Order: sequence, then structure tokens, then C-alpha cells
Amino acid sequence: MELRVKRAPRIDLEITAPGDKSISHRVVIVAALSNGVCTVRGFLPSEDCMHTVNAMRALGIKIEQPEPTKLIIHGKKRVLTAPSQEINCGSSGTTMRLLAGLLAGQKFESRLVGDPGLSKRPMDRVIAPLCEMGASVVAEGPDGTPPLRIHGGSLRGIQYRPSVASAQVKGALLLAGLFAKGKTTVEEPVPTRNHMEKMLDYFLVRTTTEDGGVSVFGEQVPESRDFDIPGDISSAAFWLVAAAAQSRGHLLIRDVGLNDTRTGMLGVLLRMGAHVREAVEGIEHVEPRGVVEVTGVPLKATVIQGKEVPQLIDELPILSIAGVLASGKTTIRHAEELRVKETDRIAAIAHNLRTMGAQVAELSDGLEIYGPAPLHGARLPSFGDHRIAMAFAVAGLFAEGETIIQDAECIRESYPGFEAVLEEFTNSKRMQVSTPVIGSFSPVPAQES
Repeated sequence: MELRVKRAPRIDLEITAPGDKSISHRVVIVAALSNGVCTVRGFLPSEDCMHTVNAMRALGIKIEQPEPTKLIIHGKKRVLTAPSQEINCGSSGTTMRLLAGLLAGQKFESRLVGDPGLSKRPMDRVIAPLCEMGASVVAEGPDGTPPLRIHGGSLRGIQYRPSVASAQVKGALLLAGLFAKGKTTVEEPVPTRNHMEKMLDYFLVRTTTEDGGVSVFGEQVPESRDFDIPGDISSAAFWLVAAAAQSRGHLLIRDVGLNDTRTGMLGVLLRMGAHVREAVEGIEHVEPRGVVEVTGVPLKATVIQGKEVPQLIDELPILSIAGVLASGKTTIRHAEELRVKETDRIAAIAHNLRTMGAQVAELSDGLEIYGPAPLHGARLPSFGDHRIAMAFAVAGLFAEGETIIQDAECIRESYPGFEAVLEEFTNSKRMQVSTPVIGSFSPVPAQES
């Protein structure tokens, strides 16, 4: 599939974001372990999230889907059954790592496989602590890569400090900890997304958070409860950058998640000079949600580095586009984790920016991007990476001529409705409607490494 993009007319829109991807994965698993029926609304029916749904079905959990964004999950009190065949995680690293933690606590053997892209991603970071807890987890690929063969059971709680800041690893260990004897503690040198611990709390699983670590006590059964998923701010980020980078552009996004471990990109846009306001309208099911409004101005360059990087890891591709549209040199450092995503995102961003006429220096752990660059339309590879495809579709909104994103079907992994929203941004005949000004959002200073 090719995605064709032309320069956007003036942006003045109000939209909603699809359901949060990170939360969708996690609620399916935790609800499946509960003691009854849970109704989930706002689910993201993307390819990645559906791999998690189908994995839980393969483990004996009944999951109904009467509507694309609604699930009825029949929890079985932590009782899972051995799958009849290997479990396919597709391209979803979240599915594979979270399932590795879940399956480490089961007394049967299972095998997790993925597509060629996922089969190149490192799994040692989750394998090592799970083996320390007493599971047998073997990577059948070279250098600790999938497929994973797992034989679990008889786990013991541990205290573990990951070498790489990762919400996926933390989530995997907390899930394994539910099946372990004693207390499992994950220490975080740098804070990461806290959706798993918030969700466990909501489902009445006893956890503690102190001194930069989170602990869960073993042998607990989550209490069945319904859950409403807010919009995904990582998906909203593509449109927020588009509005922020267009002088007098204006965008309001409603019902979007405003978890403080996910809103770092708003602070980056503020540092770059954009007018950003947000207002929390509710904290349903422990996840704050509300509205975000952005008004565009000529952006100025910034530095993204240090402790803020783990919470921005999904937004760095689109923030790179903000950098090329800003005045000055935008520097991204300490982001070597981008090298081992769906593709080497550092190399992919550098390649595509150069193809569009930008000046960019590729660093071992990041990028130096010089702007503002007069971008020209080009034929660009997606590298099979949904965030690269979407980021450069947004870049195409600012380029002369037509931009063509090749192999854009990967977008469906995380954002099935992306093309429809993109069409709204490029439709010169759409009605311009001024949206109201909302509450304020204070700037966040750059963090040192």
C-alpha cells in the first residue's frame, strides 16, 4: 500500500485519538486473569492489539468483540490452559514481552513467534530476570532473539533493576510476580510508563510504589471490573506536531489520555515555542483523560536527552519532524533504544530526512537535525515501521510536491484510522471552525543527562 500526501492547507480542526495502544494490551491480559466478566470500551482494534487478544484466546480465555472497540473478557481466576500451537505475536514487541512474563508463571510449555521484524528484536532484557525468578525461557534465534520457548511455574519473587528502562520489561515482571511466591520488585533508574501498575491497582491487586521502584505481591487474583480506555496521546502526537509546526495552525483533541508518564512530548513542543494547553476532565479508572489544544508558531530547535527520553521513545520519530521544521539545530541523544525497534529508527529517520532535502547528522545514540529545511516531496520507504510511516506522512504535509510513503500498510499495526484523519488535514474544502481556548499547561524545562 502506498500513502500519497500533499501540502496541508491551514489546519483548524477538532479530532479524537484512537484508544491507547499500551493500555489496550495490558487491560486484555489483566482482565483475563480476573475472577469474572470485564467489559472494556475504547479498545484499539489494531493488528498489534489483536495479537494480544488472540493470544489470550489461545490460552483458554473467552473474549467477545461485539463492536470493534468493545471487548467482553471472561476472566478465569488466573487459570490458563496450554495452547494447542505456537502463539503468533506478529510484529508486536509488547505482546511478546508481556506474554513472556505471563507464561513464565504457567506450568505448561509454550512458544512465542513473531514476524521477521520482531524476530530481530532483543529479548534478553526480559529473559534474564524471568529465569532468575525460576522460569525456563530460551531464545531460539541468534543473540537472544525470538522465537521464545517458555516453561514456567514455581516462581519466586525477586528484586530487579533493569539495565534498560523499559515499561514492557517492568510489565512482564509484574505479571510474572502475580504467580510468584513473595514480593517482586522492579527498580526504575528512570521512570517509564506506569500503566501496568495503575491497572493492577484498579483491578484491586496489592502493589506498592516507593523509592523509584514498584512491587507486587504474589498469588493474587485481580477483581473483575469494567474499564474505559482513553485516547492514545502517542497517536495524537502526529497531529499535534502538524498543528504546532504550521504558523496559525490550530488543533483540539478530545478524550485523550493525560497520564503524566506520557505527556512529555507536550513539554517538548512548549520548549520549541508552540502554544500548548491541556485540561484534565476526569480520572476514570485511574487514567486521567481530557483535552489538548495546540496553536502553531514558527518553532525553535531544542535538545531532547537524558531522563526524558524513555518516556518519549515512541514520539521521537515525529519530534524529529518537528525538529526539521524548527529554526536551529535540534539534538536527540541517549536514544539508542531506537536502534532496536521495528526498524533502526535512527537510520530510517536520517535516510528519509535526507531524501526530502534536510541536513541531518546520524549519531550512535540519536540525531542532529538542522532546520528549518525546505522539504520536497519524495518517494520514501516505511521500513515496515508504523511510526516511521506516520511521521513522514506528517512531513509530507509541509513539503513541496507529493510525498509517497511506500509499504504503508504497517500503519494498521497501531492506528487503523490514520488515513482518514490524514485526509481531513489535506482537505482544502473542509469547514474551518474555531475551537475554544482551554486551561493552561506550564512549560517543562529540558532535562540533563
